[in-house]
Amino acid sequence: MNTSNLDDWVHAVLDEVEAALQRWVPADAPAGLGHAMRYGVLDGGKRLRPLLVLAACEAVDGQREAALRAAVAVELIHAYSLVHDDLPCMDNDVLRRGKPTVHVRYGEAQAMLAGDAMQALAFEVLTPEDGAIAPALQARLCALLARAAGHAGMAGGQAIDLASVGRALDEEALRDMHRRKTGALLQASVVMGAACGHPSAEALAALSEYGAALGLAFQVVDDILDVTQESHTLGKTAGKDEHANKPTYVSVLGLDAARHHACELRDQARAALARSGLASARLAALADKVVDRDS
Repeated sequence: MNTSNLDDWVHAVLDEVEAALQRWVPADAPAGLGHAMRYGVLDGGKRLRPLLVLAACEAVDGQREAALRAAVAVELIHAYSLVHDDLPCMDNDVLRRGKPTVHVRYGEAQAMLAGDAMQALAFEVLTPEDGAIAPALQARLCALLARAAGHAGMAGGQAIDLASVGRALDEEALRDMHRRKTGALLQASVVMGAACGHPSAEALAALSEYGAALGLAFQVVDDILDVTQESHTLGKTAGKDEHANKPTYVSVLGLDAARHHACELRDQARAALARSGLASARLAALADKVVDRDS
């Protein structure tokens, strides 16, 4: 796909998602809660998950309104997870998306509540009362998101991550942790976008494989960037995993092997996409974007 065409599409989608977040994340939640929520989710981040939702929806000629709501919901879940991960009881980080973390800006209690409220809002966004999304599709999207975010997915992966500090993990255990912590929500983004249309079972399975490979590739690159980039480039604290003695793909495989593995996973994602039989140039380009990024 032509790079300029992809960039034009990305900018248009980011504007659309940002406008929807501006509409649906309330500023008037009680006692300043809305301000903390908006601080945690607006005006920042790569928005990769919404891009995947909407690209997958387009690939299956799906319902755009449902996909936009799914894109916003996934981003709200992602943002809530970052707010909670940054808390002193978790990763204790002070920088996120180039600015102080929510608990630094608003205090720990308000940050916890902001994350809780964003998680609930994600499911509210997916269940509009105006009939814009059929009840069966609402249920399907909610189920996909809940499973990706819960004990079998993101939350479970974070639990493993916290329990693994200072421990030596082999590659299989590391892959399982990151398949849950990072990969599950990225994979769900693709599948939720596809669920807004009517792909064949074979195409849906291929898209799910694409999302799984892409999710791991994203984490491998994240681990590489953590040791090769500066904080001002990343928008978050560089080197924090090594400082915290956490296992990463770089610590387990080595830097060169980790780079090679990221490319392998990108190739796996693209091969799965080819098997889907769908016109999916944007999804293919997003796979390249994940591996080639520098932040």
